[in-house]
Amino acid sequence: MSTSAFADSQHPITWPAGFTAAASFTFDVDAESCVIAHDPTSTRRMSLMSHQSYGPKVAVPRLLQILARQEVRGTFFIPGFTAESYPDVVRQIVDGGHEIAHHGYLHEPMQGIDAAIEGSYLDRGLEALEKVAGVRPVGYRAPWWELNWHSPALLADRGFLYDSSLLDGDAPYRMSVAPGSPSGASDARDIVEIPVDWALDDWEQYAFYPGVTGSGVIESPAKVLEMWTLEAEAHHSQESCFVLTNHPFISGRPSKAVALEQLIERVKGMDGMWVTTLEQIAEHTKATVSEVHTHARIDVPTYPGAGARFKSGQVQVPALN
Repeated sequence: MSTSAFADSQHPITWPAGFTAAASFTFDVDAESCVIAHDPTSTRRMSLMSHQSYGPKVAVPRLLQILARQEVRGTFFIPGFTAESYPDVVRQIVDGGHEIAHHGYLHEPMQGIDAAIEGSYLDRGLEALEKVAGVRPVGYRAPWWELNWHSPALLADRGFLYDSSLLDGDAPYRMSVAPGSPSGASDARDIVEIPVDWALDDWEQYAFYPGVTGSGVIESPAKVLEMWTLEAEAHHSQESCFVLTNHPFISGRPSKAVALEQLIERVKGMDGMWVTTLEQIAEHTKATVSEVHTHARIDVPTYPGAGARFKSGQVQVPALN
């Protein structure tokens, strides 16, 4: 076991023959789910609901056309509620050859919930996606990228191959099931983690609805295209993994969709860049990486006299003085 997934910018992964880096274009099809989870009375607001429904009604078909033109397969993280609300749209995604992945049932707030409640969200989302899409997803992205320490074990218990919710790396890695999880401290199983980054999320660039989210500053797609191109070039040069997160109701709007297609063209044109789904990246990681990372937890310091202390099932780091 290793205390760090990466050291000195070196990643414990080599890409398939002919490739030197990887990239994936992912889409969180939240639709109405995220605002309803935040405030159930949102359903009374016709304009807000229309803002969210733009995603499945208008944006997803546009994005599917872009991906088809570019001959790129994406990964679509879909809450179960979205799947049940827009089954025809989800089937269009499947028919386009794209990966369907799990994103909660109602994009539920995840922070601090117990394992039993979180497990019920996972199971309800799985049931909805299996019924609508005819697939059992192998990938998961937590709503708001908010994993709990018991989450990896819950995912492993349900046969997930990978998660894409953590922010501690530039390339995928294998992570052990957290000690103290429902499966027990001696559980040696692992799943693949494919890290994300808030700089590579369209929410921070474009999302705004009065009184709901955002600062009111909606960035120019030209600025966003430049920023994301720089990020892709950096990942390419460091032989790491560029993962872009888009929300259809945001990046499926006309000028933003044009910029996204320009970005896809640029990324595809990078020599040795493997542009594929997260599922394929996770399968390659699981098959080729032998190192398994264990996340250390921080003990809450007591006052006076105690400094920070990390702990995990396999690793003990001395207290910092």
